[in-house]
Amino acid sequence: MSPFRRVSLRTELPLLAWLVIVWGALWHDFSVGNLVFGLVLALLVTRFLYLPPVELSGRFNVFHAVRFAFVFVGQVISASLKLLWLALAVGPAASSAIVAVPLRTHSDLMVTATGHVTSLIPGSLIVDVDRANATLYVHGIDVPDAAAAEKLRRSVLAAEAELIRIMGSQQDLQVLRDDEALLGPGRGPGFRGPGRRASGPDGSALGREADE
Repeated sequence: MSPFRRVSLRTELPLLAWLVIVWGALWHDFSVGNLVFGLVLALLVTRFLYLPPVELSGRFNVFHAVRFAFVFVGQVISASLKLLWLALAVGPAASSAIVAVPLRTHSDLMVTATGHVTSLIPGSLIVDVDRANATLYVHGIDVPDAAAAEKLRRSVLAAEAELIRIMGSQQDLQVLRDDEALLGPGRGPGFRGPGRRASGPDGSALGREADE
């Protein structure tokens, strides 16, 4: 058995801050006393419960974080309005599909964060994760054909790219830059050009795109 490798307190600071915020939100109490108690609990959890450590990169880009916050809110509003239109105009006839999205990064933190961000946008939900291959399986509404499936896949990869820019490791950043230089923004490791297949509304593979 390999020895337990303790992560430095400095590296865990973003995780500690997040745990304190979650604690305050759960209790609906952001008073100084409650937040200090939450910090004590967060320190006890992260320093004395010998679970596999959360590997953090040690970097956090505030500019990209603030920009992505506005983009994310805009996406939530846009998706909510789209779902409202689908409910009123299309109803049960609206199509759906499950699309496999291979991610660039194999970091547990990045895979989890990308999955949560995707699921928080109305109309998309992570139904399964292939951890070994860092692949998310996304259920999307209003996905009638391969072009719509590709649009959904690229939106997930765009979210992953933003999260990498915010808090990904230098290695993840380099993979992202190389990937976008080779394939273009949003295409990612699973892109194989117009001939790729995607899941159809009934779970079967959709046909190849129009250039064949």
